Amino acid sequence: MQLSRETPDFRYVLRGVGPSGVLVNEAVVAASFLVTPARLVPDWRPRNAAELEPADLEAVLALSPALMVLGTGPRQVFPSQAVLATLLTRGIGIEVMDSAAAARTFNVLATEGRAVVAGFLLPG
Repeated sequence: MQLSRETPDFRYVLRGVGPSGVLVNEAVVAASFLVTPARLVPDWRPRNAAELEPADLEAVLALSPALMVLGTGPRQVFPSQAVLATLLTRGIGIEVMDSAAAARTFNVLATEGRAVVAGFLLPG
């Protein structure tokens, strides 16, 4: 059987999550960031769910997503209700999960052509 490497039709693929950060394509990103299938936004301010504020989501809104996937590290940690409401009141869904699950979910949604933004909270 012949094996071939699948090349997705989007620019950013999340290839792994570890203690040092998230492997985006071939580079480890060690500080919080946002990513869409076509764009990487490094150095997102919040480092954990407790620090995440509604104002931090302005960068997310600028990317015009239909859905945000939020990776909160090795465990799922929900941000404040105010943060969730910032997106939900605008009709944008948000799914909060551990970072490994968020990476897998982002890749699936990107493959489906969805307007998804993933945010990863890293202590960096």
